[in-house]
Amino acid sequence: MSDAETLAVYNRQADDYVAMMDEYAANDPRIHDFIAACPQGGRVLDLGSGPGAYAVQMAAAGLHVDAIDAASEMVARIAEIPGISARVATFDDIDGADIYDGIWASFSLLHAPREAMPRHLAALRRALKPGGVFFIGMKLGQGGKRDDIGRHYEYYSREELETLLQDAGLAPYAHWTGQSKGLDQTYHGWIVIQANG
Repeated sequence: MSDAETLAVYNRQADDYVAMMDEYAANDPRIHDFIAACPQGGRVLDLGSGPGAYAVQMAAAGLHVDAIDAASEMVARIAEIPGISARVATFDDIDGADIYDGIWASFSLLHAPREAMPRHLAALRRALKPGGVFFIGMKLGQGGKRDDIGRHYEYYSREELETLLQDAGLAPYAHWTGQSKGLDQTYHGWIVIQANG
């Protein structure tokens, strides 16, 4: 993500976002599914980690966590947490092959431009070890727009997202849907898909 307006929102509202994410992560059963699908002591990527609410749980479970986020204020919040290697980076900075046992992309790639999504997914597939687990969370809908506080989103249907994953060489095999309130105080439908490399 390199959209300056979106990044500015996260940097400016970091305290509110931290409080929201701490609550979400503490009550999200998907993180336990992700951890269970990774080998003990495995290396994982938290893509668009925000303030690290999920990365903390991964590290506590014994995983070695690389956390990246394009918002510097978010990375500053987790830089000193043991077991987590955090850095400021964008989706375009993903490179390398067969690095991760698991990749957690929880509602981060929804900020990527639609035309860049195939490229980003292909890079993530290369970075994932064969048989590794990939979790992606996105908002459901069509097209792209900014929310009321200025963040840009791209919305996808389940079918569209599964096709993109398959085209990148990932194999979706489970999904969950729901609705929750975001930082902009509005409710929106979402989907989380679990796939293998």
